[in-house]
Amino acid sequence: MKIIRYALLTLGLLPGLAFADEINPADTAWILTATALVLFMTIPGLSMFYAGLVRSKNVLSVFMQCFALTCLMSLLWFAFGYTIAFGSEGVEQGKWIGDFGNMFFAGMTMDSVSGTIPTPLFAVFQMTFAIITPALIVGGFAERMRFSAMLTFCSLWLLVVYAPICHWVWGGGWLGQMGLQDFAGGTVVHITAAVAALVAALVMGNRKGYGTVAMPPHNLTMTVAGAGMLWVGWFGFNGGSALAANGAAAMALLVTHLSASAGALSWMMMEWIKHGKPSVLGIVTGMVAGLGTITPASGSVGPAAAVVIGFSAGIICYYATNLLKQKLKIDDSLDVFPVHGVGGVLGTLLAGVFCAPSLGIFSGNGFSEGISSIGGQLSVQAIGVAATFTYTAVVSFILLKIVDKVIGLRVDEDDETVGLDLVLHDERGYDL
Repeated sequence: MKIIRYALLTLGLLPGLAFADEINPADTAWILTATALVLFMTIPGLSMFYAGLVRSKNVLSVFMQCFALTCLMSLLWFAFGYTIAFGSEGVEQGKWIGDFGNMFFAGMTMDSVSGTIPTPLFAVFQMTFAIITPALIVGGFAERMRFSAMLTFCSLWLLVVYAPICHWVWGGGWLGQMGLQDFAGGTVVHITAAVAALVAALVMGNRKGYGTVAMPPHNLTMTVAGAGMLWVGWFGFNGGSALAANGAAAMALLVTHLSASAGALSWMMMEWIKHGKPSVLGIVTGMVAGLGTITPASGSVGPAAAVVIGFSAGIICYYATNLLKQKLKIDDSLDVFPVHGVGGVLGTLLAGVFCAPSLGIFSGNGFSEGISSIGGQLSVQAIGVAATFTYTAVVSFILLKIVDKVIGLRVDEDDETVGLDLVLHDERGYDL
């Protein structure tokens, strides 16, 4: 019977059928694609998006940081990060961190299966999340952190902040047990990265001349190209989090696109109203806000809710950006906290509202069945936000202080004036 079943699957006569602990070819093919899309978000998507926003004397430093983090975080995930986040199969996991039985992928073989996909594929899919999250932090300290300090801080941060929180939410930890709705990383990715970026900006202080010297993006064309890559890659980020080629993945793709569109247009609208002209930087930033905000809710809300979430994200993140830069005078260089942090908090909370079946057209895929009330789920979402925010802020602050004491976080003022490209890498991005 098993032979007949495999034969039918191979011939494509049973495309929707999956059996426990057996690899589903359709699911595997989709997650292979999604993994490539999420890696594409960092290299080249995020690196181009960020690099275009800094001054020309620092463009290569941003590329270098994103590229180096991609390599280093991959090896750290292989060595320790994955087992801290997800542990090893067949072992009951604790509330706080996974067991250490899968260091260096020790318990993983070509025949290992997680659900309906190979375990190595699940591990590398999660690896791409572990890559982009520290890379997002780069935007908070761009143009002023030492390269060695960046590598040291992000390495420690991955192991003691990202991996444990990943376990709390997705690896069987206490927030997942509480029922936190975070489909693709509102808490795990966006809040953690944004809070770390904000803490780094506060610890390091503003860039030399911030508030008195104009620091416009040096190449918005590069930024827009990177933003387009992020938009496309985000389909793998959210759609792949279904871990299957099914209706949940399809709905995640749909709501992701709608939220991005609504966020872009609402940010554009705000700029048009406030300043008389819409900007290219504004519309792409609004798109990213829409994408980040829908991320935690992308597996549990429907299309109408996605439009509301995205539209809200564009407006709220627009005001948050102005508050941080103009009122509070905090130099979060590339707006990581007001876009990803505020968006992550907003999306995580709204997931608790719009996933409710009682909201009719706003309800999603049935993931919230059994939730007795919107208020009950909102309290769970709020606990998740508060715990993630607090733990990330405290530990990030400690790590930054340790790195500053041992290595020194910041280049000196003369080096900052010359630019990190020449000072740290002995290269220039442009030689025309």
